[in-house]
Amino acid sequence: MGSTAGPAGGQGATGADRLGLTAGQVIQEFGYDDDVDHELRDGIEKITGTELVDEDYGDVTDAVVIWWREEDGDLTDALVDARTALEDGGSVWLLTRKPGRQGHVGHSDIEEAATTAGLHATSTLTIAADWSATRLGTRGRGR
Repeated sequence: MGSTAGPAGGQGATGADRLGLTAGQVIQEFGYDDDVDHELRDGIEKITGTELVDEDYGDVTDAVVIWWREEDGDLTDALVDARTALEDGGSVWLLTRKPGRQGHVGHSDIEEAATTAGLHATSTLTIAADWSATRLGTRGRGR
């Protein structure tokens, strides 16, 4: 397969490309703060051709991006909230600080919260200088 992070410079766009988003999709963003990777956000908006919508957006979305730090509270609640307006088959990308950085969330904590919220981790990518991205998918159970 051979997909690796690109060289320094432009990693944000490369990271955004790795999320599997397409033009015209509506992407809802949770957890925005001063420490987010703006290059990654810009890359997402460039790919979709639309601005990211915030937590208060009231319609269905194609994907959700959650910036999450250890001190942000209850991850399970955040994942349940994020799924509320997500289109069936839509993806949830949980962006967490890399190991060794302030606010890092361990993989076991992510898996536990995801399972409780009816999701499961399908892949984890190095997505930006300080952030990793874990794709969370729905379990195969009917409603």
